Amino acid sequence: MTTNPKAIRLSEDWTVVLIGGLLIGIALLGISVPSPIFAWKNTAELAEKVLTWGNLGQIALLFSYVYVLALVASLVLGNSVKSMAQGFPIVYGLTILALILAGNAFLKNWNLEAVIISLSVGLLLSNFFQLPGWLLASLSTELFVKIGLVLLGTSVIFGDILKAGSLGLIQALIVVISVWYFAFWVCKKMGVDEEMAIMISSGVSICGVSAAIATSGAIKGDSKKLSYVISVVLITAIPMIIFLPLLAQFLGLSQEVTGAWLGGTIDTTGAVIASGSLVGETALKISTIVKFSQNVLLGLAAFAISIYWTYRKKDGAEVSEMKPTAGVIWERFPKFVLGFIAASLLFSFVVPGETLDSVKGPLKSLQGLWFALAFTSIGLETKFADLFKQEGRKPLYAFLIAQAFNVVLTLGIAYVLFAS
Repeated sequence: MTTNPKAIRLSEDWTVVLIGGLLIGIALLGISVPSPIFAWKNTAELAEKVLTWGNLGQIALLFSYVYVLALVASLVLGNSVKSMAQGFPIVYGLTILALILAGNAFLKNWNLEAVIISLSVGLLLSNFFQLPGWLLASLSTELFVKIGLVLLGTSVIFGDILKAGSLGLIQALIVVISVWYFAFWVCKKMGVDEEMAIMISSGVSICGVSAAIATSGAIKGDSKKLSYVISVVLITAIPMIIFLPLLAQFLGLSQEVTGAWLGGTIDTTGAVIASGSLVGETALKISTIVKFSQNVLLGLAAFAISIYWTYRKKDGAEVSEMKPTAGVIWERFPKFVLGFIAASLLFSFVVPGETLDSVKGPLKSLQGLWFALAFTSIGLETKFADLFKQEGRKPLYAFLIAQAFNVVLTLGIAYVLFAS
C-alpha cells in the first residue's frame, strides 16, 4: 500500500503556526535556546566577546536549531529539501554577518536595525553579482517572515495597549481606514492591478511587511508581487527612520506626538522601534503602542479583505454574483494570523509574569533571527532595477504618494489626540 505524499502535506500557514507554536512551547518548558552574543564596541571586544570559540559554538548550535526546522518545513510543504539544504547555510551565514555588524555600538547609535543591515547585505549581492539558481531556489521569504510574526504575537500584550488609553486605538482605526482607501484609490487611478493594489494599500496603512503578507495570503496573491511590495516597504522605511525624528525635532513636537506619529506612519515594527528610540523613552513607548494597535487590526483586515476578494475573484474571474461561503472564507483566510493572535492571547492572559520575564528575551531573539533571515532572502531576490522598470514604476509611485498622504494625515491626527 503506497502513501500519497500530498496527503501529509500542510499549507505554509499551518506549517508556520506549528513551528511557531513549537518554538513558543520549547521556551515555556524552560528548554535552553542558544543565545549568541553580537554586541561589541571595538575590535578588541569583537575578538574577545563575539569571535570566541564559545560564542561561535553558540552560533553553530543556533544554526543547527533553525536549520532542522527549515528542512522540516520544506519537507512538510513539499518543497525541494535539497535546495534548502544547500542554500540555507549561505543565507544563515550572511544573516549572522549582518547581526554582527548590527551589534556594533557605532551602528547601534545610528539605530541601524539588524533587519535593515541584512536586507542591505542581500541587496548588495543581488545587485552586483549573478547569484546561482540553487541559492535563489532556497529562499523562503514568506516562511521566515511568518514564523517571526507568530513569535511577534508574544510581545503584543493587550495590557500594554491599554496603557496608552483609547487614543492609540482611535488613531489606528482612523489611519488604517483612511490611508487604506486613499492608497487603493491612487493605485486604481494609476492603473495598478487590483491584486497588487490591495497589497500596497495594506502595507502602507497597517503594518508594512506583515500586512502585505497577510493580505497576500487572504487573496492568494502572486509571490513576485508580494516580494516587490515588501522590498518597496523596507527600502522606503530606511530613510524614514532618521528623517522623521529630525523633522519632528524641527517642528518642535512633543515626545508623545512624535511617538504617535512614528508609530502610525513607519510601516515596520522594527523600524518604528529604531526611530522612536532616537527621540526618547516616551516617544519609544507611544510609538510602539500605536504600532501594536495597528498590528492588532491585522487579523480583522485580513478577514475583511478575504471576504471582499471572495466576492470579486475566483481563479482570476469576476464572481461578484457569488456569495462567499464560510468554507471559501476560511480557505482564503491567512491561518498564520491565528498563530499570531493565539500567541498574543496566551502571553496576555495565561502566561504568569515570572515566566513571561524569563522567556521574552529568548523569544525576541528568535523573532529577530527569523526576520533577519527573511530580509536577507528579500535582499537576495531583489534588484533595484526591477523597482524602476516601466511596469514597476506605477506601483512604486502609488506607494510613495500613499505614504506621503499617510505622513501628513497621521501627523495631524497624532497632534490632535496626543498634544494635550
